Amino acid sequence: MITKDITIEELISRYPESVRFLLQKGIRCLECGEPAWGTLEENAREKGYDAAAIERLVRELNEWLDAKG
Repeated sequence: MITKDITIEELISRYPESVRFLLQKGIRCLECGEPAWGTLEENAREKGYDAAAIERLVRELNEWLDAKG
């Protein structure tokens, strides 16, 4: 299960398919082919997400990954 505290590097390493999801949500998770630094929460906050939106993002990401199997 993904949490807001997961680093982008770990997220991409464990779930490479999450790159597409994050890009659709406006969160760039790769820079020059390398994972962005920081946590999912930190990167979402940089894009203007508030606490409620981050919780929704995490929930939707987990649901999306579950559906991917």
